[in-house]
Amino acid sequence: MESDIYQVYEDEIHSLEEEIELLTQKFENKQESTFYSDEEIQISVKSLQGESTQHESPPDLKAELDCLESDLSFLMKFTGIWFTNYSKETVEKTGNKTIQKHRLSGNCYSLPFQMEFQLLEIQSNESISAAVTDLSIIMECGEYSDLSKFVSSAEERGNLLLFFRSLSSFAEWCEHRKCTFKHFKKLAGVYLFWILGW
Repeated sequence: MESDIYQVYEDEIHSLEEEIELLTQKFENKQESTFYSDEEIQISVKSLQGESTQHESPPDLKAELDCLESDLSFLMKFTGIWFTNYSKETVEKTGNKTIQKHRLSGNCYSLPFQMEFQLLEIQSNESISAAVTDLSIIMECGEYSDLSKFVSSAEERGNLLLFFRSLSSFAEWCEHRKCTFKHFKKLAGVYLFWILGW
């Protein structure tokens, strides 16, 4: 019985030695296949040095990021447009043409919105032209029938800048209207209280 146990251990040891030898051969073959000549190494180093001089990163990325976040915060406060969700997906990239699908949602003052569109970028010589296609805007227009017409018109035109400018003005006007209505409602309550003599 004891000799059987030794035999099992010896077989296991022999199996492991074979596996180690096989792995060693694979490693040595891989080492040989990934060997580069001095010339190839020098070319790689030169190309990396060229890239590093062309694309040097700013000395303080955190400061630049803080500055960009500050600018974004100012713009959101100034326009009343707050983005809550954003995603981008590359649909097609061939030669000088790129199509990306963008999805975003947010609020403009108290008006929530969602939109999805494709951005077609075409690079020619030294310029890039971009066009918005397949624009879809989802908004609860509710009591504002004019807003529904405006959204449909913006979808047809695909002009995002015009859409956001107009939406910002409209939403700001709605906020002023609500404040004015609250003020008159409060005054009407005081006036009614005074007339009835309560």
